[in-house]
Amino acid sequence: MSDHAPDGPARERDTYTHGHHESVLRSHRWRTAENSCGYLLPHLRAGMRVLDVGCGPGTITRDLAARVAPGDVLGVDASPDIVQQARRDGAEGVHFDVADVYALPYGDGTFDVVHAHQVLQHLTRPVDALREMRRVLAPGGVAAARDSVYGTFRWSPDSPPLEDWLDLYMAVTRHNEAEPDAGRHLKAWARAAGFEEVTFTSSTWTFADPETCAWWGDLWADRALHSAFADQARQYGLADDARLRRISDGWHAWAAHPDAALIILHGEVLARS
Repeated sequence: MSDHAPDGPARERDTYTHGHHESVLRSHRWRTAENSCGYLLPHLRAGMRVLDVGCGPGTITRDLAARVAPGDVLGVDASPDIVQQARRDGAEGVHFDVADVYALPYGDGTFDVVHAHQVLQHLTRPVDALREMRRVLAPGGVAAARDSVYGTFRWSPDSPPLEDWLDLYMAVTRHNEAEPDAGRHLKAWARAAGFEEVTFTSSTWTFADPETCAWWGDLWADRALHSAFADQARQYGLADDARLRRISDGWHAWAAHPDAALIILHGEVLARS
């Protein structure tokens, strides 16, 4: 994917590479404001109106609500099932709706903060999504986005199965016409969307103790066999069951190694019009 929205007719619906298998939601529920949007937190204040785009099960959304109370926080996601789950775990000052990031059902200038975590990497038209986020942003407000840079994922010790996993993940995502290295494009995308003031930073998730390595390794071992990623890899003719099993076993082997460590790099932008 280029640094700008693709020309020509858009796909009718983007394909979410991860899907919503339990192994995916296991990692989504781990996310908090502290571990996933620390770059945004200094810019929050009480009473703000916040939109959390692609909120998933809503753990970050609820954390944001606690930080802007008594403000209003709305989490939106394209999946009705996930929105229902988020509503079941709701909290005071938080609401959840089904919405399309390309056509948000809110008026111009509605929100003080529009936030998207790990969303743009799954979209065929990330610049269009940022334009829509900009539209619903109030004057003086801030749009915040954080995305992984999959090509920089590094682990120790060396692992051919994990190298194979990364190659396959990149291939599946690009087959979906999305950009797995979205984090490094965020500055360019925000500028292309019309934001005039764009601040780019980066941060990492690091897993290096036995407990967190086991947790991350187990969930990706499950994803390699049972998630939408695995289904798509088979459907697109990119992997068979034997390859996926080798990748799954590789995640287990990596997690069990006493020297296991993993670094996941993310790009971040704070953007203002």
